[in-house]
Amino acid sequence: MTQIIRTAHLPAALAACLLGATIAGPATAGWSMDPARSHLAFVSIKAKDVGEVNTFQEMSGSIGDDGAVTVSMALDSVETLIPIRNERMRELLFKTADYKDATLTAKIDPAIIAGMQPGEIREITAEGNLSLHGATQPMILSMQAAKVDGGTVMVASSKPLIVDAAKFGLTDGVEKLREIAGLDSISHAVPVTFVMTFVDVE
Repeated sequence: MTQIIRTAHLPAALAACLLGATIAGPATAGWSMDPARSHLAFVSIKAKDVGEVNTFQEMSGSIGDDGAVTVSMALDSVETLIPIRNERMRELLFKTADYKDATLTAKIDPAIIAGMQPGEIREITAEGNLSLHGATQPMILSMQAAKVDGGTVMVASSKPLIVDAAKFGLTDGVEKLREIAGLDSISHAVPVTFVMTFVDVE
């Protein structure tokens, strides 16, 4: 796996703002996601240049002591701030009766975070896989990880993930949403950003 790491020191308050997703803890401990301090958003782009921010309200995740990372989003919890649109996304796009979750997995050297001190951040690039709608595609994760304190690590995407709806068999669902909304277009390229917090469960 390819990993690129650079280190810098920041005040703890600033480091705490650099949240994120998918990092590993020390070899002697596992980490569990704190959903209250974690967030993932995706942007749907319609009519060529109208962007709308959507989120998932229910997420879970863990990092094993071997550096294996799993983050899952409950597709039924999609939130667009418009109830009828939530329903259409669940039924026509994600088909949550058949597909319950989207899952991101990755593997990171567990020693990366072990040497970090509170207030320190590192830039990490890692290979991962996104499983969605019965398909799995590789993803390159570009992140900033911050050690907030001895038992808390926060990670943020430094570059958005670009999810191609066609690669996950979502084209028909996108077209149905476009037709119902009476739009000329809905982009199949979906930018995704994340902010996730993991706590030491040792």
